[in-house]
Amino acid sequence: KLKDANIVPQTTSHIPLKLLFQTTSKLEVSSNEWKLGKFTDLISLNKMTPTKLHSGLTIFGLFCAFSPSTQGFIQNSQTVTRPLYVASKPSETTDTSTNAIPYRISRGDGSTGGGGLPMPRQLENEDNLVRPKVGAEMPNGRPDWFRVPAPSHAQDSRYTEVKDSLRDLDLHTVCEEAQCPNVGECWSGGTGTIMLLGDTCTRGCMFCAVNTDSAPPPPDPFEPFKTAEAVAQWGVDYIVLTSVDRDDIEDGGAQHFAHTVELLKIRKPEILVECLVSDFQGDLNSVKTLALSGLDVYAHNVETVERLQKFVRDPRAGYHQSLKTLKYAKEAKPGLYTKTSIMLGLGETDEEVIQTMEDLRSIDVDVVTFGQYLRPTEHHLSVVEYVKPEKFDYFREVGEEMGFKYVASGPMVRSSYKAGEFYLEHMIKTERKEKALEQE
Repeated sequence: KLKDANIVPQTTSHIPLKLLFQTTSKLEVSSNEWKLGKFTDLISLNKMTPTKLHSGLTIFGLFCAFSPSTQGFIQNSQTVTRPLYVASKPSETTDTSTNAIPYRISRGDGSTGGGGLPMPRQLENEDNLVRPKVGAEMPNGRPDWFRVPAPSHAQDSRYTEVKDSLRDLDLHTVCEEAQCPNVGECWSGGTGTIMLLGDTCTRGCMFCAVNTDSAPPPPDPFEPFKTAEAVAQWGVDYIVLTSVDRDDIEDGGAQHFAHTVELLKIRKPEILVECLVSDFQGDLNSVKTLALSGLDVYAHNVETVERLQKFVRDPRAGYHQSLKTLKYAKEAKPGLYTKTSIMLGLGETDEEVIQTMEDLRSIDVDVVTFGQYLRPTEHHLSVVEYVKPEKFDYFREVGEEMGFKYVASGPMVRSSYKAGEFYLEHMIKTERKEKALEQE
């Protein structure tokens, strides 16, 4: 019975792995020929049946092996394409670890590969520009800076408390539906971003993992009440509400949002509410309904630079349509904070990002966030590049110089990001106190 076994790669481009063993099944391999050769007569491991590869040494546990014959990864009788490894018995005279390359290096650091595709040749000045595409080459590996805290599943943790309250009240969150990488951090902090109007969107943006359907189920009329109850249980002072696009509803769900905001303010008058909403198909009456509902921050994401809109967003969305709704929200309620978010790593240039910031400042948008686009599944746009943290810092500095009241910029930043909420809460309350003193 073995506690572990060293795995030696056939090439020096991979690091040795270790097999983790439990008492769930067993395999037999040759003790005199330790290397795993061709696998024959593979029997299901789920049935606790010995799998005869050769004869001799018995390994107990959940066995994971790379098959030279299939060039695949065999685990519980399922084959998935992976790099090829063989197992080798450690030698007292040979130190296999000295020449091993660390896994984080062998997998790639995201600096090679990717690159996107050239723009369709329509304009001469687009020769050096690229765009994202589904199925295009991804960067090799992922940079080391993509680290997020793991959530605690302890029964008495804030993470579990938030999760249970959402389940009990049958509420959806963008944290789960959009596969946000920061779910552990936000839920462990006692808050989440509630997604109103159901979990199915009428649009099909190529970066988003939310379910889509042209005719989703009607909204739950009790959802505003459930949302107010959940937020009251969490005891937070700042909450973000978002939703799927509901082009099948006449007002795009604006009144549903407004009812939710009103109930939250009744339940807890001092709470600050941010609503991250759709463009309502450019319907300014819907924008006005929400702007006057009592919310504190009106958020709508332009998502990417103008050139890439048609490759990234649903055809019913548009750069200028998004700018129009953000501009009108502040016109409908002077003093209302407006906010938007931009994804990086889709083929945009620095000049295009700066131009987007200038367009946003021209309509007096107060807050902008920048985050790295991460592909949720193989059916979504491939990442063109992983933008370095230094570039995010650069855009933050440029944004602050332009006059944005707050710029959140970093690889893991998302439009409804908990760390940003703390700053916004402080900023809004401070500015309101100063205005109150001036009026006195």
